[in-house]
Amino acid sequence: MNIRGVRIWSSGKHLAGFLALLLLTYPALCADKPKSAPAKAPAPKSSAPASKPAGGGGGATHSSGPTTASHGPTTASHGPTTASHGPTTASHSPTTASHSTSANTAGHPAAVATHPSTGAAGKTGAASTAPSNANGTSGKTFGKGASGPQGKGPVATNAGRGTPVAKGQTVVQTKSGASVTKRPDGKVAAFHDPKRGMEVHHSLSGNRQVVVERSDHSRIVADRGGHGYVQRPYMYHGHEYARRSYYYNGGYYNNYYGRYYYRGLWVNPYYPSYYYGPAYYGWVYNPWATPISYGWGWNVNPWYGYYGSYFTPYPVYASPSLWLTDYIIANSLASAYQARANAQAEAALNNPAPLTPEVKQLIADEVRQQVALENVESKTAGQSAEPDPASSSIQRALTDGKPHVFVAGHDLDVVDAGGSECAISEGDALQLAGRTAPDAQAANLSVLASKGGKECPKGDTVSVALTDLQDMQNHMRETIDQGMQELQKKQGQGGLPAVPAAAKAAPVESAMASSAPPPPPESEVAAQIKEQSKEADKAEKEVAADAGSGPGPNAGAPAAEPVSIEIGQTIDQVTTAMGTPTRIVNLGPKKIYVYKDMKITFKDGKVSDVQ
Repeated sequence: MNIRGVRIWSSGKHLAGFLALLLLTYPALCADKPKSAPAKAPAPKSSAPASKPAGGGGGATHSSGPTTASHGPTTASHGPTTASHGPTTASHSPTTASHSTSANTAGHPAAVATHPSTGAAGKTGAASTAPSNANGTSGKTFGKGASGPQGKGPVATNAGRGTPVAKGQTVVQTKSGASVTKRPDGKVAAFHDPKRGMEVHHSLSGNRQVVVERSDHSRIVADRGGHGYVQRPYMYHGHEYARRSYYYNGGYYNNYYGRYYYRGLWVNPYYPSYYYGPAYYGWVYNPWATPISYGWGWNVNPWYGYYGSYFTPYPVYASPSLWLTDYIIANSLASAYQARANAQAEAALNNPAPLTPEVKQLIADEVRQQVALENVESKTAGQSAEPDPASSSIQRALTDGKPHVFVAGHDLDVVDAGGSECAISEGDALQLAGRTAPDAQAANLSVLASKGGKECPKGDTVSVALTDLQDMQNHMRETIDQGMQELQKKQGQGGLPAVPAAAKAAPVESAMASSAPPPPPESEVAAQIKEQSKEADKAEKEVAADAGSGPGPNAGAPAAEPVSIEIGQTIDQVTTAMGTPTRIVNLGPKKIYVYKDMKITFKDGKVSDVQ
């Protein structure tokens, strides 16, 4: 709605019904391209697809599979132009995304925006149409093994990671039972110590991440540089959720996640802790009436000059999605720069494949899809109901038949179609390449932009574990939420358009987040991360000495096939694969078998659900 429309509505209440209809039919299919000169917004169309939230749109989600779909991405061309940058600079609290064990911190730049310590308050979303679940398995598909570079078939996997072993890598089991993965040059890529419940990964970029997960699903993650998070589970409506308390460069905040069993893996989709009203989502989703210029102030930050050959901001912004696109990229690159400094990486980029206007447009289209998704979530959250993991997790992206683009939120080593290992780092752009096999635990993505050097080259197709893909989606959603908060706080300033009065309402905390126990103090989180790093130093020395003394009794043995639990299996098939349950809940025709990390529901003697 333009400003003139708002004034008419204010002076003539008898037009309220007409304007409500206009909001529902506002043309969200308008091209999301920056323009070289201000232009009037397109005239409203007589109708608009339900996938666009002109007035906050309708739609509902349920656990039988993804029930909301978003507008598919389009490619547009805008010539790269260097934008001017204003003199102001804001401080930034980190954004994050989990790791291949749903455990990585990511997207935590040091100087882009300011956000509350309780997690991002600005939440996004909009209504969309509802496709049927492509898998036909009540929103849950249970895998049979880790996938190779083409997303098919069981292959050897890295110790504790569930991702393919790259060409030339070897996996050795030590006498103590730990698994060590070495690269062709003899350097350790990863090790898994089941006695400590610890996994350590050394990335190609020189970073190290330590993950320790307990039987109760609590977790400590420690990255190089003294940052990471502490995860503690809690129950809400009978299901497990988790609060992660992040500590990064002296900043402290909390985010919230679900726990969802999908294709034989547990993924942790991010859920906003606060939601806005539909008027604000509609304002963020739709183009602005007139393109605006905006001074970010990034030119005073070292990361901006360092990545100058890789990233060029838009000269003007025709919509919030374009503004949020540059916000996401900037946050990611600032974090990548800090990670390189922590790892003492090489000083200059080596033959980068930059973010082109076409790639950035694809990211902007994905932003709008995520905005649409969160608007639908806000309606469920407003009723104190649970989020729908089938709609909010990567299940949607894998089954809706649409192309999806992701901005990497952490360092990640992957395997390409030729079996070679290459690196992905924060700020790289990748596109999901078609649908995956129903039982695949990895997906193929095409690299759209990378920073060169050891990174996967542009055009390469790489295999990404579904847990890592969930991390990428989490990173985008978390950063969009932070950008949403910035937009509302700074609307009407610095060239940003003012939001309508109805869109100024403060966000409301979700019942899922408010039900969590009080977070631990910052000092406790920082101390636990520091202590875990020291413990990992000790463990690595012990494992290295153990590996050097000779292989254990199971060295060279093929990795055991992961247990497969599928819809329709009998009780005998499940107990053969899983053993005797710790508890059995007998509800007549419905029985629940409770295992250490899983609850399996049988109806009439066959598997009907897994949690």
